[in-house]
Order: sequence, then C-alpha cells, then structure tokens
Amino acid sequence: MRHRITLPEQLGRYFSVSQAAAAGVGRGRADARDLARPFHGVRALKQPQTFGERVLGYAPRMRPGQRLVGRTAVRWWGMPYPEEWTLAEKLEIAVPQHLSPPRTSGVAGRHLKASRVEGWKVGKVRVVDPVAAVFSCAEHLAVPDAVKLLDALLTDADNYPGLKQKRPLYTLADIEARLRSWNRFKGSATIREALPRARPQVESPKETETRLAIVDAGMPEPVVQFAEYDGRRLVARIDLAYPEWKIAIEYEGDGHRVDKAQWRRDIQRQRELEDRGWIVIRLTQADLRRPSEFLARIRREIASRAA
Repeated sequence: MRHRITLPEQLGRYFSVSQAAAAGVGRGRADARDLARPFHGVRALKQPQTFGERVLGYAPRMRPGQRLVGRTAVRWWGMPYPEEWTLAEKLEIAVPQHLSPPRTSGVAGRHLKASRVEGWKVGKVRVVDPVAAVFSCAEHLAVPDAVKLLDALLTDADNYPGLKQKRPLYTLADIEARLRSWNRFKGSATIREALPRARPQVESPKETETRLAIVDAGMPEPVVQFAEYDGRRLVARIDLAYPEWKIAIEYEGDGHRVDKAQWRRDIQRQRELEDRGWIVIRLTQADLRRPSEFLARIRREIASRAA
C-alpha cells in the first residue's frame, strides 16, 4: 500500500483545493481517495455526517458576500427549526443582489437584499443575523412554529437548549421594527400573525408549545417564568403559572430525569411550592403528544380555584 503524504496541520479537517495548494500540497494528494469531497473544490478528512460538520465542510469555499440564510441559518444559531435535519437537506446560502448565488451540488443559493441583513460570524462561518434567519425561512413555517422561533429570539435565558449564547438579544419592538423594514416577503403574513403571540423569557421550545396548547384550548394565558418569593428568597421560577390561583405548570425535559442533582432540586422545589399552597402540574413530551389529558386537568384546577 502506497504511503500517503501527511497533510499540514494548519489545513484542519476541511479545506479547499486552493488552500491545500497554498500549503504545498500537490493536486495528486488533494485528489487521493482517502479524502472525502463534501462539496466541489473541498476536501475533508472524513465525510460530514452532522449538520455542523456539513456547514464546516462548506466553509472553505464560502466566498465574500456569502452567508448562511433561511433554515440553515436558523439551525446554525441553534434555534428550534420544526423539521429534523437530514443529510439530504441543502445548505441555504444568500448573496447580495449584485452577486451571483452559488450553484453547486448540496447548496441552494439565493439573493437577499444587503439592507435586510446584519452580518455575523459564528465560529468560522458567516451567517445572517437571527431575525433575518427567521424571516428568510418564514414561508415554510406554520404559525406555532414561527412563535417558537420568535420566542427564541426574545429570550435572554442562558439555559435555552441548543441556542448559541453569543448572539444578539432582541425585544418585541426590535422585531416589529425589522418587520416594518422588510415590509412584504414570503411568509410575512405568518410572522405578523405569530408576533403578538410571542413572549420574552421563555426557556425552551416545549414551554412555547405548552403555552400555545393552553391558550388554543380557550383557557387564560399563563404567566411565563413567574418568580415565587418567600420574602427576598426566590423559592422557584415557574415555567408557566396562574399566580392568582396558585397553579404552576412545569415542563420536564429529559435533563431533569437523567441529572440526579436536578431531579432532587425539582422534588424539593415542588414540595416548597405545595407547602405554599400551589398546585404543581408537571408535564413531559408524552403529555404534549396527548394534550387533551393535561388540558382537562388544568381546566379542572382553574375551576376549583376560581370557584
């Protein structure tokens, strides 16, 4: 077996043929069969298998003016796009109107007005700002999914699952201003319908899903992340609450189950709330799959406390 020439470390896991040449790697080595070819003109130590690897595999051929956009940008920011990523999904890349969009296998190129975009670089990859990311994929969203994404734009929670923490923070006024600036675009009606339903301080997309299910069932909207104090001591921050009736609704993700310390804190927290007269309703993904059962319980508890 012929010995393969060792590649320079500075090339990293993904590199273009031109970068290899600049590092002194001949075309014969760059075309060797042990290297994967995720995109035209790009080589990789192994074929990308995850969304992050796929984006990084395109990065070496990203030209000036190109940025991730649409659902690719939403995913790169870590926001909750409604569909699961698959290897068949094309990367969405936007360029200003005076440039030609990329045309290569595995990529969907498009134009986006430069005036609509605030450019960011997350890791090694250029991407449109989070608001532009959401607006640019709005045509593919149902209203509840758009609300989830808007909640993710508004949150300042540092524990929102998957969300990039080094990101711009927005208010409702900021998003409304951007919506006026963009005016009409594909999916703009969806965003306009979803925006009044978006709330700040949400800590997970499942909290959004739970809140929308409650409101859509005709019940009053619960308060998001209500803080219950004992004097100056914070007893609990409740996902969704009816303070006037002391009804707490908590969504429990898998992290609450597998983290022993979190599980113990949850139990102690529930005991304290119940000692203070709260009814605590704990939900999981299984409940969201059959919402009629937990919605009926919430309705019963409201009726009992409001009587």
